[in-house]
Amino acid sequence: MYKKVVVFGGGTGISSLLKGLKDFPVEITAVISVSDSGRSTGKLRREFNTPAVGDLRKVISHLSTKDSNIQGLLEYRFHTTSDLDGHALGNLILTALFEMTGSLKDSIYYLSELFGVKHKVLPLSEDADITLMAEAIDGTILEEEEAITKSPLKVKRVFYKEEPSIVEEVLEAILEADLIVLSMGSLYTSILPHLLSKKVKEAIDKSSAPILYLCNIVTQPGETDKFQVGDHVDLLNAYLGNHKIQAVIANHKEISKKLALKYATEEQKDPVKIDYNHLESMGVELIEDDLVTVEDGVLRHDSMKLGTLLFTYLMR
Repeated sequence: MYKKVVVFGGGTGISSLLKGLKDFPVEITAVISVSDSGRSTGKLRREFNTPAVGDLRKVISHLSTKDSNIQGLLEYRFHTTSDLDGHALGNLILTALFEMTGSLKDSIYYLSELFGVKHKVLPLSEDADITLMAEAIDGTILEEEEAITKSPLKVKRVFYKEEPSIVEEVLEAILEADLIVLSMGSLYTSILPHLLSKKVKEAIDKSSAPILYLCNIVTQPGETDKFQVGDHVDLLNAYLGNHKIQAVIANHKEISKKLALKYATEEQKDPVKIDYNHLESMGVELIEDDLVTVEDGVLRHDSMKLGTLLFTYLMR
């Protein structure tokens, strides 16, 4: 019987992890935040009153066992002068399924079946009006994820406008898990939204599964400026209940000076360094490796290495 892994995240980060983990003998439940309000997803939310579908599409695409050309259908974006401009085909399909079924969870199931996904993908919530909020350090209140991401203000805390209803299967998956994983990705808009729910935190506190965090390679401007690995862990622990992070996977490969300068000047992002003493003082196990790969000048985590490290930790 396969061990069960629950992965929390959203966007590119969790998709990259799942791409490397999906072929290992584990049972994955990927829980995706649904508060995104930008680009194609934001347009569809406003027009059809749905939760965010974009990150769900990415995850289904990366978990698909179909031919890469078939997978590419979900990621295809229209480039036109009409209202279709910028929409990803997978977003439109999920929205159509939502209109037909009235359930985002069922829509994900049907699309997963169509694309040969062997693991479970769940939305954190099915609430169409779920709204992520943030308070900046100067007291400014930012409403909706897109505004938080684009704001130059330093984020102090995030919260929901109203307490969301959580999909029951998410809570069941937490209680049955052998490992709980907080994926790499934007802390404030992809990871922390999962930990803002009282029910999720209560379920995690009841779970006996260790919590493992996969740390980002670079910082996020306005969110994690000057953060080292231990700072990421501290922030996540502040939003968790009594059950804290036991282990962290982090990159120790030095990024080339040329690429580091590009990220610093163009995106105001810096490499995340490992603060060994801080992690040791917290009692957090550090699993470090050369995890960086570069694709078209963009820093990425090595999906297969991540999957291997995570599986090895799980099977100890």
